Amino acid sequence: MLTLSLASCNIYKKYELPTDDSAIVADYGSALRAEVDSTALPYLGWRDVFTDPKLQDLISLALANNTDLENARLNIDIARAQLKGAKLSYFPSLAITPNVGTSSYGGSHMNWSYTIPAALNWEIDAFGKILNRKRGAKVAVEQAEAYQQAVQSQIVCGVASVYYTLVWLNQQLDLTRRTADIWKEQVESMVLMKQAAMVNEAAVVQSRANYYSIMANIPELEKSITSAQNTLSLLLNSYPQTWEVTSSLNFDIPVQLVEGIPLSYLACRPDVRASERSLAAAYYSTNSARAAFYPSIVIAPQGGFTNLVGGMITNPGKWFIQLAGSLTAPIFSRGQNIATLEAAKAQQQQALNSFEYTVLSAAGQVSDALTAYNKNAEKREYILKQIDQLEKSVEYTQELLTLNQSTTYLEVLTARSNLLSAQLASLTCWHDKAAALISIYQAVGGGR
Repeated sequence: MLTLSLASCNIYKKYELPTDDSAIVADYGSALRAEVDSTALPYLGWRDVFTDPKLQDLISLALANNTDLENARLNIDIARAQLKGAKLSYFPSLAITPNVGTSSYGGSHMNWSYTIPAALNWEIDAFGKILNRKRGAKVAVEQAEAYQQAVQSQIVCGVASVYYTLVWLNQQLDLTRRTADIWKEQVESMVLMKQAAMVNEAAVVQSRANYYSIMANIPELEKSITSAQNTLSLLLNSYPQTWEVTSSLNFDIPVQLVEGIPLSYLACRPDVRASERSLAAAYYSTNSARAAFYPSIVIAPQGGFTNLVGGMITNPGKWFIQLAGSLTAPIFSRGQNIATLEAAKAQQQQALNSFEYTVLSAAGQVSDALTAYNKNAEKREYILKQIDQLEKSVEYTQELLTLNQSTTYLEVLTARSNLLSAQLASLTCWHDKAAALISIYQAVGGGR
């Protein structure tokens, strides 16, 4: 009957995903059991995804210097130390507590007594109390390791995000300066054309106003670049300084990205794994609460050397040994064990609910990031075609104005403004595409 009772309470049973209760958890379980493809996107190292040498150097520096990542590593050390302590709970404890004393009655001679005992205390894990504590400590180590990967992923993707932002801002600044030079030449051309009576003063002041408008954007871009450089310095745990970035807008796309992202990738996300480990920890906490209803068996022998035998002091002293064992069974504890078990069950259900939400949220993030990447790539193709047409429009309208044919200076200004807007939109679209790639890598549990 006792054996059947213990089996029904699952005190010794290892944690398993409760696939019978939730389709979401069942899907996650299937993903865990799927064959691992070491070349899949979640298993790629960050160097395989971010191939820019300058970016790689900055990420390496950030991983070496970042204090958050170092704290995450220390959390793993703490969890492993606690696991080691839980494993050593199977072994007995030995303590030596020597004591000495004297007494005198009615003016008699002072008689010194001493005892040098060694006490051994060994709890027999007959009902899984130590076992579940050890398993819970092991789960805590796995949670800490998942947290470390999450921190590393945040650092890698954070550096990459600021890096591509700097590339984007530098490209905008370069484009704005080149456009300002073109508009400056346009102002000079308008002045000459006014002297030739080809345009009026309104055309001159309008072109000059557009030139100043473009020049006003340069300080704002320079301020944004400085702010991004300072953010990057902070990620690298360094004083503010200027970091070199690439001037190219090309970056390699992992072929795995083109093939799509299956559900099994979610099993690689550190936050999903940590949430699932929280569920496992709650399961072992519930088992520990159940084990509290069963007796504790302790073997506690003592031995040592003493000169106090019974009520008499003898010299020299003698060796002694005592054998003892105890069984402590809870009979009535004011409902504390029942309340603890009920609370543990509720916390286990909370952990299950949180895990399901984490899985759904992760799936949504992956879908959003993949859609953003594909749509921004598609959008940029159209914008590049638009730029090609607008460049021709600027060229044609400028020629028509120079030949004093059927066009006005307003059409020239409009064509140039439209071209600049399209060029800036193209850069923004490139930045959004790079940001989407970073989001995809993080969404599938990157950071290795």
